[in-house]
Amino acid sequence: MKDFEKINKAYNSVFKREQLSIGVVIPIENYAVGAAPTMQRHVERVQLIEQLGFKALWIRDIPLNVPSFGDVGQTYDPFTYLGYLAGQTNDIALGIASIALPLHHPLNIAKSVATIDQLSGGRMLLGVASGDRLNEYPAMGFDHEKRGELFREAFAYIRAAQESFPILESNHYGNLRGDVDVLPKPTAHKIPMLMTGYSRQSLEWNVENADGWMNYPRHLMQQQYTITQWRNMVLKTQDYDKPFMQPLYVILENDDDFKPVPIQLGFKIGANYLLEYFNHLQEIGVNHIAINLRFNSRDMEETLEHLAAKVLPHFHTNKNIHSADRTQIERI
Repeated sequence: MKDFEKINKAYNSVFKREQLSIGVVIPIENYAVGAAPTMQRHVERVQLIEQLGFKALWIRDIPLNVPSFGDVGQTYDPFTYLGYLAGQTNDIALGIASIALPLHHPLNIAKSVATIDQLSGGRMLLGVASGDRLNEYPAMGFDHEKRGELFREAFAYIRAAQESFPILESNHYGNLRGDVDVLPKPTAHKIPMLMTGYSRQSLEWNVENADGWMNYPRHLMQQQYTITQWRNMVLKTQDYDKPFMQPLYVILENDDDFKPVPIQLGFKIGANYLLEYFNHLQEIGVNHIAINLRFNSRDMEETLEHLAAKVLPHFHTNKNIHSADRTQIERI
């Protein structure tokens, strides 16, 4: 079987074939729909997840507050914030899930992510997306209907910028003619770029260009079908296998045997059932889960420590886990 490509420190650590790793979405706090997070104790909680053994932190790119959408992420500029967190941590992977490529000049993205990758010693992971908030496009002077085309051009521009004195023609972002260079370069031969959803591209384009795929939570059978499609095409056409990851909203209950209750893009659930669910995800080919605790009502530090004690060790050692109730999970 083909292995994953060796890229930078983060990619090589987070993504292992036939294994699941676990990360956390920032901010690590409870905040209501339509409200902005306080960002209190954010550095201490980021340092805690690193100490507890979570493999990656993930921040989001939300340029504008669109109240009807209900979420503003961590509020801070993603590159400035991730650069700051790079200096507050040592080993945890630094992920953006995901940069809306059409809303930024790709030269600025390329320079920012390579800077963070260099300053952190290769800990940069770049999720990329076409953007899903219609209101942001007119505010920035971009045509929402062209976001698929803009995405492809920005993606190609970032890839080219990682080469020495690149040459590239672009309809929307300017041309690189080989007479200037973009510095710094990343620690490896490229920055790992992970597609979010389809971003208005075909699966074939995704397979050919991306270094991995971020997709949304689905019923286990549907997710398995999606992963099988992706991986079969990758293995037939690419030199390396490529990882699959997904986010998951989690409300962790005190009772470890609390049976899962579906919420949007996740579960209200006890640790034993979450453990079982993650085992199923590993079996169907998911390589990384980004846990979002935004709606979690328990004390955050207590929740993180509970996850670290009950869930993380099973996947760090890649051992089979106790089956809590297979039928209960598979129905969801």
